Amino acid sequence: MILTRSICRTSSGIHKQMAHKLFSHFTVPFFLILALSIPVAPFRPTAYGQQLDYNFYDQSCPRLEMIVKYGVWAALRNDSRMAASLLRLHFHDCFVNGCDGSILLDDTKKFQGEKNALPNRNSARGFEVIDSIKEDVERACPFTVSCADILALAAREAVLQSGGPFWSVLLGRRDGLTASQKAANENLPIPFESLENITAKFVAQGLDLKDVVVLSGAHTLGFAQCFTFKNRLFNFKGSGMPDPGLDSSALKNLQSMCPNKDASNRDLVPLDSASAYRFDNSYFTNLVTNTGLLESDQALMTDSRTAALVNSYSSYPYLFSSDFAASMVKMGSVGVLTGEQGQIRRKCGSVNYGWHM
Repeated sequence: MILTRSICRTSSGIHKQMAHKLFSHFTVPFFLILALSIPVAPFRPTAYGQQLDYNFYDQSCPRLEMIVKYGVWAALRNDSRMAASLLRLHFHDCFVNGCDGSILLDDTKKFQGEKNALPNRNSARGFEVIDSIKEDVERACPFTVSCADILALAAREAVLQSGGPFWSVLLGRRDGLTASQKAANENLPIPFESLENITAKFVAQGLDLKDVVVLSGAHTLGFAQCFTFKNRLFNFKGSGMPDPGLDSSALKNLQSMCPNKDASNRDLVPLDSASAYRFDNSYFTNLVTNTGLLESDQALMTDSRTAALVNSYSSYPYLFSSDFAASMVKMGSVGVLTGEQGQIRRKCGSVNYGWHM
């Protein structure tokens, strides 16, 4: 939505991949036993340094990743749309004042939070999943793990459990003390924006044009509300006609799912009809065949630089998986709070007022 090669992982990262392969063969009750049943003495963290680290919780909360893994598994079992929702939450968190868990905060008398910003209102979801995982983590290792780190891990698990790539998640983020509805409205890309504007928003976060393309591939999961693309079906750029670049068969199908009536505005359509619940590279194949759903997605084929990347990812799924993992690590490091900055929230929806930890 850099790097042209796989992420260079520490030896610890390699060990975690081996552990994932091992644990993937066990049943869910085994996950639950490992994650929740073994008592751990309360641990109050001290300063580990100012940088993120793959091993940040190895001593203070060694079962963290297993707890998150199970929490995401349970959520996906209950709601198959949740994978896309958790991935989107992480993205929308990082683009507003950095990956500090600010999107999880409820409104207060001191600030208007991000949940009701225009790009999130009636669309951002999965808050209850993160809250539930946080409760499990607090039982295992109190006052230790930030909500921002839980969200980063949950996004990785959402991709992995949907058939996507694994990547080692850098950890040690602290939670922010405030949120900004205004910043969310200004910083988050929206489906109606030009490629130029969207790219500028990525660059403002320290990302680049390649990240725009790679992270847009997250739209292989999930759904969009009809109002986000209905202009392409009936009144493209005020012409009173459909988007001439949209494949005619796709146009007819979408018009039947999203009739030109206000009542259909909130109806849901798969972003990638071929694999709405599976993480793969078919999103890019759709763009090549002019069947991309959102105007902002199909716009990737209008620039020779981004179109070249789209064609590569359409032809080479492993290249997309590798680059997506690298871009997620890069995005997950945007504007993080570490060391004594911010705090470890006891509840993800509210700041620990009166004391910082």
